[in-house]
Amino acid sequence: MSGPTHAAAPLTIAELTADIECGRIDTVIVAITDMQGRIVGKRLHGQYFLDEVIAHGTEGCNYLLAVDVDMNTVEGYAMSSWSSGYGDFVMKPDFSTLRRVPWQEGTALVLADVEWLDGTPVVASPRQILRRQLDRLDAAGMKAFVGTELEFIVFQDTYEEAWEGGYRNLTPVNQYNVDYSILGTSRVEPLLRSLRLNMSAAGLYVESAKGECNFGQHEIAFKYTDALGTCDNHVVYKNGAKEIASDMGVALTFMAKYNEREGNSCHIHLSFRGTDGSMVMTSDADSEHGLSELGRAFIAGQIEHMKEITLLFAPNINSYKRYVAGSFAPTAIQWGRDNRTCAFRLVGRGPSLRLENRVPGGDVNPYLAVAGMVAAGLDGIERHLDPGPDNAGNAYKSDAERVPDTLAGALALWEGSDWVRKTFGEEVQAHYANMARVEINAFARSVTDWERYRNFERF
Repeated sequence: MSGPTHAAAPLTIAELTADIECGRIDTVIVAITDMQGRIVGKRLHGQYFLDEVIAHGTEGCNYLLAVDVDMNTVEGYAMSSWSSGYGDFVMKPDFSTLRRVPWQEGTALVLADVEWLDGTPVVASPRQILRRQLDRLDAAGMKAFVGTELEFIVFQDTYEEAWEGGYRNLTPVNQYNVDYSILGTSRVEPLLRSLRLNMSAAGLYVESAKGECNFGQHEIAFKYTDALGTCDNHVVYKNGAKEIASDMGVALTFMAKYNEREGNSCHIHLSFRGTDGSMVMTSDADSEHGLSELGRAFIAGQIEHMKEITLLFAPNINSYKRYVAGSFAPTAIQWGRDNRTCAFRLVGRGPSLRLENRVPGGDVNPYLAVAGMVAAGLDGIERHLDPGPDNAGNAYKSDAERVPDTLAGALALWEGSDWVRKTFGEEVQAHYANMARVEINAFARSVTDWERYRNFERF
């Protein structure tokens, strides 16, 4: 498709009204982000959206934040259950997120926050969890800027063919490592170009596309922006990429670990600035790596709390299979200057100085992950923590503490943390602990291909 080479401006209510009245837009998607990081909601007729939804929002069943990945109703959530009748909550549009959906004819999209019918916030909603931490950061005189880097693997099979085949014997679009390969990315450039142009037309600022290590693996990078805006863009892109791939007769996956080769990461770059624009993480003095004391304390907070908030970075059983030595996914909770063996990599200089969190995979919910980083950084700043020396060598071989290697281990650390309870609240702590238990219990009841291969004949 053709399209602008720079990010399109957000769509205003006045522009949307004009587009609906002249027939350019007939459908408005109102969506929230669920626990799994997916956008869910409704397609509304354009005129109805103008007449009713702008003023009042729209309703949705409150089980949208209390189901598993298969949309099964499950027990253990305080907010939603059979005993409480599975009532509604309100999806209240945030009109700063209103945009055209260029890859869908006549369609616009707006993301929403979630409220109970009495107007109080649904505190376990991922977007509200991030908003609360950003409010804390604002009260401390700072603002967070974030960029997320999502990797994905593309297959020549359609999503339907992959499903029918049990996701076995899929054909990747590249048969060898195409990391930085121009020839390798040319093989899939029609898809990559469509993704870039469509996302630009939807308001995302596209930087680049490149090949990655696993067969058929690629990454499209977008320019950083404010934390909430980046997370909003992240979920729009992730959903749209799958829709565009499907339209082109291929399938792509962001799952953290598709096979035994390199997994799909989602590196998160984050920096703080003063609300007046000042570079609070950097120092004009001849400090190590250009970090201010606040910058060092921010990093120290990440080190301090990584283990107990790993659940926010790695929410699924599959997530933990990325953490293999020598795989470019971290195992050691250390920081280093431009060191890809560490969990935290300090990159950039001066105004571009930022910390890259290499723990999250492509299955991460960005709102939860960024909320965790902001909260950990604030605690490090408030307590004047020191991160210790940076690691200049191979962190895989260091004696540093390790990233939890199972979902069960991460759950125990999250659920047992007094700091998590104080920082995020008892309801949020219990809600996401239950999400992890649901995933663990579902896997425990499943029989895998590995077990069949290992046991069918030999036992």
